[in-house]
Amino acid sequence: MENQKNTVPGAIGLATARSLPIALLRARESVMGPFRAMLANAGVTEQQWRVLRVLEENDQMDPTEIAERSCLLLPSLTRILQTLSEKGYVNRMPHPTDGRRLLITITPDGRAFIASNMAESERITARLQEHLGRDKLETLLDLLNELDGLRL
Repeated sequence: MENQKNTVPGAIGLATARSLPIALLRARESVMGPFRAMLANAGVTEQQWRVLRVLEENDQMDPTEIAERSCLLLPSLTRILQTLSEKGYVNRMPHPTDGRRLLITITPDGRAFIASNMAESERITARLQEHLGRDKLETLLDLLNELDGLRL
């Protein structure tokens, strides 16, 4: 890395190898590859899995909260919730005090689906931890979570 140039002659800014947005995208693709294969075999998309995981951690939520915590746009979430409802993984019910809002819960079938795929998810994560080491992985997660809260 020492010999790698930080800039490209005639270009503006850092070389792409030292660009944080590009490095984050490359890292995301490296990490998500094995997870995508797992999810494809399970019959769900990355986005559907994220929604189910978020709902599993919280008993019931409104769509705006789910969208925020699962990094989705609300219009996309609406379609995802429809699909997950059709699969029997979530329930959509009217809010008890505000008829304009919905509350979403994960069903027992949704929890069972997550449980049936969690071992493979944990194996993938364990391989990542073997590669990086526990300390580096924990530091990486801490730094990424810190960046998530950053408002530039």
